Amino acid sequence: MKSGYVSLIGRPNAGKSTLLNRLVGTKLAIVSDKPQTTRNRILGVRNYADAQVVFLDTPGIHRPLHRMNVRMVDTAVDTIREVDVLGLVVDVTEPPGKGDRYVLDLVKGARAPVFLILNKIDRIKKSRLLPIIKQYGELGTFAEIVPISAQTGDNVDRLEHAIVDRLPEGEALYPADYLTDQPERFFAAEIVREKLLQFTHAEIPFSSAVVVDRFEEPAAGDAKPLLKLYCTIVVDRESQKPIVVGRGGEMIKRIGTAAREDLERFFGVRVYLDLHVQVKSEWREDDAVLDHIGVK
Repeated sequence: MKSGYVSLIGRPNAGKSTLLNRLVGTKLAIVSDKPQTTRNRILGVRNYADAQVVFLDTPGIHRPLHRMNVRMVDTAVDTIREVDVLGLVVDVTEPPGKGDRYVLDLVKGARAPVFLILNKIDRIKKSRLLPIIKQYGELGTFAEIVPISAQTGDNVDRLEHAIVDRLPEGEALYPADYLTDQPERFFAAEIVREKLLQFTHAEIPFSSAVVVDRFEEPAAGDAKPLLKLYCTIVVDRESQKPIVVGRGGEMIKRIGTAAREDLERFFGVRVYLDLHVQVKSEWREDDAVLDHIGVK
């Protein structure tokens, strides 16, 4: 039996969350085309015939401009010292820049073997792959270089085999039916935030958060169980509130309908979702708010 921790780190929008969902076989991390979507470390457990792998999805490493972003980056960097395998995920559709070189420098001192995971190979011509592998190979020393597509699953099985081969021998770290350490309230907030990211303008996602005010589970024995969720969408400027609400409440209804459908699939029961918007200036510098939304 083998077991161990594997951290997925890299720049924002490299596809770490899509890869985590692919590896664990279920959607634990929300996905968006907007950078800095992941704000928390998300743990997901995958059991194989001869191994248990604990994957950690981490926030994208970037230059922090707010206390929230400092916490996010610290969360990602801290995992470098804590895991058995380090998976550095890069987007092959973008040439390596200063940010990528910064992350490469961070992992040079890692005690764990570093896998370079070249993601999004489905978006480039095959003839470009070998030059990209050579280019990154000259920027660092890696235990493995594995080209994949987290979106399509191409070559992810090879990545899994390589990870298991590098893990230490040991007993399972979690029970066989254990999936994640995040509470249900976290997933409720993230599902609402995913729809907020999907439907609103570019300036909203970075300055918004979702707080679960009340999480009322269905009564025991209820023939038609109903989960009641009351959530606040927090923005930091008055001008952003009407964008989230929309004309005649159209936007917040759209967000709520899409979120409720996903919440019902996730929890397996009917969901009543109540959303309202609150303006709280500089919330990204507020430790109490950051603690509440789980950005440690």
